[in-house]
Amino acid sequence: MAKLLYITANPKGLEKSKGLQIGEAFLEAFQAELPDAEIKKIDLFEADIPQMDAELVSARGKIGGYGYKLEELEEGEREKYLAMHAVADEFVNYDYFVFVSPVWNLSSPPVLKQYMDNLFVSGKTFNYTPEGAKGALSGKKAVHIQTRGGLYTNTPMAELESGDRYLKIALKFLGIEVLDTVVAEGFDYFPKQVEEILEAAKEKARETAKQMAGAELTV
Repeated sequence: MAKLLYITANPKGLEKSKGLQIGEAFLEAFQAELPDAEIKKIDLFEADIPQMDAELVSARGKIGGYGYKLEELEEGEREKYLAMHAVADEFVNYDYFVFVSPVWNLSSPPVLKQYMDNLFVSGKTFNYTPEGAKGALSGKKAVHIQTRGGLYTNTPMAELESGDRYLKIALKFLGIEVLDTVVAEGFDYFPKQVEEILEAAKEKARETAKQMAGAELTV
């Protein structure tokens, strides 16, 4: 059975968020193609995601760099280390990933980076090899649905956008195949064309969902 993890980073809720509305269009199309697919939703503004704070950084360093055993960590370090692994364990259990986020100040909401920080686990999502680090999640597929108030595509702003760029780099590092981003932009520039922009993005999302659902997964 296909398994899709739907990860959102928008605090507005479905009624007010254009990105979440586009995301729902994607899910409907994906389910139409794969009606038996298991889908889980994670709202990063509601989820309890470990933060890369002093305790978690220390725990990672002790175990990864200095050979500590789990039971040798301080209690707070151990709790956060286990919580990080729980996030990564859940992630690797899925075949498809959909990320939905807006552009905030040239990037994504901080909760998305916080979530991604938990996925970089040596021996689980990537491995160190003689040729360098190599992703361990090959055969899986992901897509980013991103909304932008401004205009970035084919403008000088393109090189300043770092949210979509970072997410694609991170996912590819883990070995995941990343489909073309579904972008809806210019909402602030063209307030009279909001519905038109939104509908075009929904149609693109539906097409991408069909592409993802129809693609053969490899192991």
